[in-house]
Amino acid sequence: MDVISIVGILISMAAILGGQYLEGGHIGSLVQVTAFLIVMGGTFGACMLQFTLPVFLDGMKMLKWVIVPPVVALEDVIQHVTSWGQAARRGGLLSLEPLMAEMGDPFTRKGLQLLVDGAEPEKLREAMEVDMYAYEEHYRMAAKVWEAAGGYAPTIGILGAVMGLIHVMENLSDPSKLGSGIAVAFVATIYGVGSANLLFLPIANKLKALIAREMVKREMVVEGLVGIANGENPRIIETKLRGYIN
Repeated sequence: MDVISIVGILISMAAILGGQYLEGGHIGSLVQVTAFLIVMGGTFGACMLQFTLPVFLDGMKMLKWVIVPPVVALEDVIQHVTSWGQAARRGGLLSLEPLMAEMGDPFTRKGLQLLVDGAEPEKLREAMEVDMYAYEEHYRMAAKVWEAAGGYAPTIGILGAVMGLIHVMENLSDPSKLGSGIAVAFVATIYGVGSANLLFLPIANKLKALIAREMVKREMVVEGLVGIANGENPRIIETKLRGYIN
């Protein structure tokens, strides 16, 4: 679990609600169902229009990464690659074949299979890089759903504010309805700007950082496998891979 994400959300909410309270305002005045429906409905409706259904759904599924990010153990990659290199020097590339069944990562398993099959180092790199770039493109596009939400939300918030003011102008003769209309107008702007800058854009950037870390892991796997294919000393391969972490 990524504790810093939870702490960040709590701090940002506490700062806003605490500021409202310290200024003498009522926290309940920030709760407007109409404004929430306008901003959230309009924002995600616009995102659905921008993206295809599979990309949009992938973006929604990736939200859990903010709290429970995928495990990317770079030290484990170094240990595995080094042990593969030592095994290959002792028993040849075919000695790595039994290790493929132990690999839960399809990307790593594919690389080992190419290595055992005797693929040329550059051909191995080319084949693996195709998978790497496809992975990056797929998940970066899904992460852009949240980036797009961060772009649309403030504008939808302004739209909600204008709608609230229209409601106010239509009921100038009835003072009892003026307060609710003005409240919706301003709260919609708060929801739009707040959700974009406190949630949507940070979520998008968090997901991009996690994708970048996974790409580092995959680059290390490819570099290690190519080094083994070239017959490099396992210690040299290990030193090279530690450069990614350092």
